[in-house]
Amino acid sequence: MPVEPNPPAPAPSDFIRDIVAADVTQKRYAQIVTRFPPEPNGYLHLGHAKSICLNFGIARENHGRCNLRFDDTNPAKEETEYVDSITADVRWLIAGWADHCLGFKPNGASPARTTVNGQSDNYLGPVAPGANSEPFSASSYFDQLYDYAVELIKRGKAYVCDLSPEDTDSYRGAPGRPGKDSPFRTRTVAENLDLYTRMKTGDFPDGARSLRSKIDMASPNMWLRDPLLYRIRHTAHHHTGDKWCIYPLYDYAHCLSDYLEGVTHSICTLEFVDHRPFYNWILEKLGLPRPLPHQYEFAKLNLGYTIVSKRKLLQLVSEKYVSGWDDPRMPTLSGLRRRGIPASAIRAFVTGVGVTKFDSLTEVSVFENAVRHELNAAAQRRLAVLKPVKLVLTNIPAGEILECAATNNPQDANPTTRKIALTREVFIEADDFAEVPPPKYFRLKPGGEVRLKYACIIKCDEVVKNAAGAITELRGTADLTTRAGGPNVDKKVKGTIHWVSASKCVDAEVRLYDRLFNVAEPAAEDDFLKVVNPRSLEIVTAKLEASLAAAKPEDRFQFERLGYFALDKDSPVGPPLAGGPRLIFNRTISLKDTWAK
Repeated sequence: MPVEPNPPAPAPSDFIRDIVAADVTQKRYAQIVTRFPPEPNGYLHLGHAKSICLNFGIARENHGRCNLRFDDTNPAKEETEYVDSITADVRWLIAGWADHCLGFKPNGASPARTTVNGQSDNYLGPVAPGANSEPFSASSYFDQLYDYAVELIKRGKAYVCDLSPEDTDSYRGAPGRPGKDSPFRTRTVAENLDLYTRMKTGDFPDGARSLRSKIDMASPNMWLRDPLLYRIRHTAHHHTGDKWCIYPLYDYAHCLSDYLEGVTHSICTLEFVDHRPFYNWILEKLGLPRPLPHQYEFAKLNLGYTIVSKRKLLQLVSEKYVSGWDDPRMPTLSGLRRRGIPASAIRAFVTGVGVTKFDSLTEVSVFENAVRHELNAAAQRRLAVLKPVKLVLTNIPAGEILECAATNNPQDANPTTRKIALTREVFIEADDFAEVPPPKYFRLKPGGEVRLKYACIIKCDEVVKNAAGAITELRGTADLTTRAGGPNVDKKVKGTIHWVSASKCVDAEVRLYDRLFNVAEPAAEDDFLKVVNPRSLEIVTAKLEASLAAAKPEDRFQFERLGYFALDKDSPVGPPLAGGPRLIFNRTISLKDTWAK
């Protein structure tokens, strides 16, 4: 039995977990095995995270396994790039939480749970990922799936059909109106076997023939009206190359892949409810030895201000609305990771949303609050100025450095501190100064006083402008008696602002990301591209405290009073060099919900 790397939190409760718990109590299966079966035709997104956490969570809670399996039955839309990105995203999301439940297969091996006549049972079972293992894939089972289809033909449950794709749809009928039998439905077993073999050997062009199941063209369930099992596609496959020119349909490959891998609970989203009878039909008509997998359905994640359609996400990428699949504005897991959102925040969010049988829209603020909650506890505090204006403290001699102690982690039980430099010249935020302040303005103003956080109280004595009337710098004095340890440390002022030393700071490009869409349900729009938020990205040149030169990609920071930030992958490695590329930081999320009314 696997050993938990960390004591598990109390397991969530939902109707699927209740089903699994009952099966465990009844000892229905030797081990609980779930699976996450993405199609490699795009990058994983936040909606997939719900399924990942549900499937891996159930395996984790029951000392079972969850197989990562690629549903790679459509070579025209699938690429190795997507396989690699999905594998990396899954590993990132479950790292340290449920990675010990990740089922991989030995590299190059293919599980073969049983032959169609039930004479062998050499099922490999899921194995832990390692140097000589790889994710499962439906394409690894193409030989077995072909043989299963032959068995269905022999049992009179499948036939080769010559109808065109258009005629096939027409013959299927409509809800409330029965379909009609294909004129090729009565072919003999011998004729079907011959034609199916010739489909495999490439004798026919794309679309000329298909293999269909023989069920009931009058069924009220449209998915049972002789659904397709195989279609002809003379297209190379990213995994199997040119070996095949016929490929199985998802509904056919899915249930048998589950069976071959020993999956016990096949968990899908609600759109597959009507597909479940066909899932069961395939397994039953083949007379496979028990136990058989069972399919269960739950509501997918629908999040406000977000689109999770792969087709529409691809359109955003291809039409350059975003820089790529991992653009930090995208809801893809790679985009969220690049933005600096922790995997733990995503897991906490999708777990908190729960598992139901009813579709609903989740407010995006729920997700954002989960991110803030995680980062508030974990992020190191640092000082940064996004829109700097220089402030000269005239009573501090040039070249003098006064050390101040700044808190790193105020949420820790035992907070630590670091040293920051107070010098004659500092930068403050342009928004923290107003020459003509509005009422109840407690930041810096001419003749006014504020506290520089961690340092001392300062007063603005003079505003320096250029010939055009623009402010070039501020001049003031520092009350050094209000520093820590000074006699007037408890002197009160109404405003506290952040700052950095002008001589002890680093320049950085800071990317201020916001929601990609400016309406709550962009998918409901006639043209979702028209509601792309034109202010979803602002780039500024900021001044950061010197310690941030040593930031690492895995670090998370709260720039005090500004938000949470993370180093972007495009940042230079090591400390920034004079004249070289600048550090790049992404704003993960603001401190407050700026969209709230």
